[in-house]
Amino acid sequence: MMQYLVILLDDSSVSYCHCDNPHKEHHLIGLDDLRAGILYAMKQNLMIQFVYPDYELPQEYLDVIDTIDHHDIVPHPMKGDVVVAKDLETLTSMQADAVAVLRIGKAELFASGEAIAAILPKVQRLNIVITDIDTFTDDDLKQYNSLLSRLNEVLKEEYLTGHTPQLNLLTDRMMLTKPNHCNAGVENITLAPNGRYYFCPAFYYSNPDDSIDPQAIPNQQLLRLDHAPLCRHCDAYHCRRCVWLNRKTTLEVNTPSHEQCVAAHTERNAARQLLEAIRQKATFMPEVEIKEINYLDPFDVRKEW
Repeated sequence: MMQYLVILLDDSSVSYCHCDNPHKEHHLIGLDDLRAGILYAMKQNLMIQFVYPDYELPQEYLDVIDTIDHHDIVPHPMKGDVVVAKDLETLTSMQADAVAVLRIGKAELFASGEAIAAILPKVQRLNIVITDIDTFTDDDLKQYNSLLSRLNEVLKEEYLTGHTPQLNLLTDRMMLTKPNHCNAGVENITLAPNGRYYFCPAFYYSNPDDSIDPQAIPNQQLLRLDHAPLCRHCDAYHCRRCVWLNRKTTLEVNTPSHEQCVAAHTERNAARQLLEAIRQKATFMPEVEIKEINYLDPFDVRKEW
């Protein structure tokens, strides 16, 4: 069931997920298309998430935006519900109650463990999006595991003192009892500046011709979890199960790549270690059990299901 409508306000709106936005020139969504998108959301009872470019919008656009309840996804240093950082350095200047997104490549991520560890206690929530996760190697996986272990140390100390910062890679799984995927095309769709609809911003960024009819999505069942052979049995509930990344790497929207699976299960196992470390000691204790497993890619044990 649809719950959200993402509206890209400009071709250069900030990217907040795996796909880079190649559009650099400013091109605002038409006011008529913006009003039509808001009307559609009202009729379908959808919450709107507006995604902003890095410049101030004309007042007439702000007036239209303010006609409906919404959430703002903005580039730093703008103020919004979710702020996308340009780099690690900008995170240090964010307010303590910030919900921040950091898009980062694996090499820089692995080299920035201490910097991220220092930032974690200072933000309310940090979402780290690895932009080249589809290129993970076995050696990358080892470095990733070491990084998560280091961040676990910081989170453990914070939780034991009563402060509970959130990091999507680790703390999300500790709070979940069921899958919480992106669900593009099932729970949310995107309206682009050209007035057309897409599964998500990534589909528009990568191919503007790849639009959909939101009222008649073809083979929509293939996007759902109950039609995903691997994912419906998986308990890496925090995994985004990115349909754009799935299609890019496996040519199937409901089948993740090996790299996406092993990264998610490495995070899952690290979350299990963190949960065990703070159990019975933290002032806030999630009532979640994460069982021990002996695999990182569900495909390896598919015959056991």
